[in-house]
Amino acid sequence: MTIYLLRHGRTEFNDRHRYQGMLDIPLSEAGRAELCAADFSPRLVYVSPLLRARQTAAVLFPDARQEAVPGLEEMDFGDFDGRTADEMADDPAYRAWVDGGCTGRCPNGEDRAEFCARVCAAFDKLLERAAARGDERLVIVAHGGTQRAVMSFCSLPESDYFALLPPNGGGYVLDYNAALWAEKKKLRLLETVSYVKGGAPC
Repeated sequence: MTIYLLRHGRTEFNDRHRYQGMLDIPLSEAGRAELCAADFSPRLVYVSPLLRARQTAAVLFPDARQEAVPGLEEMDFGDFDGRTADEMADDPAYRAWVDGGCTGRCPNGEDRAEFCARVCAAFDKLLERAAARGDERLVIVAHGGTQRAVMSFCSLPESDYFALLPPNGGGYVLDYNAALWAEKKKLRLLETVSYVKGGAPC
């Protein structure tokens, strides 16, 4: 089975480097315009419930049915959502979070371990259900943090959470092997893809 783990297109918050987390921010006009339909047409796409993921899936896979999956949302940055790093440069809570490697709990939000556990639990259920049905593809459209959580725990070669640079409108193609998953809960990275105009495979 081939797994497509994709990130939503650009939003105004992306362009302004604002934390958007669980805020339900839509694609920007430019972000929507630069997306193009994917080079394959699944019948079903799993999406984060947040609007930017659902809008992206509608462009990439216009004929697919969408199923929103709670748990695939971006990390909850709590009080940091909607703000930029520059705006919070003198915020003691933000400085403490950054100085702690961005792994601790965001005020009124999640810590990284909680976030990764939430995402990986939702992902595992989708993967195992698709494998049990014998599906050829599993297609997920979510967020950069969602990709980082899954890839840092499941991908081969192994990837560090903060070393990953998930692209808007693209992401990772992974291979599911039943024996490898059963033994090590790992997936082999096949390639990265982009569904932004001007980049293959558009």
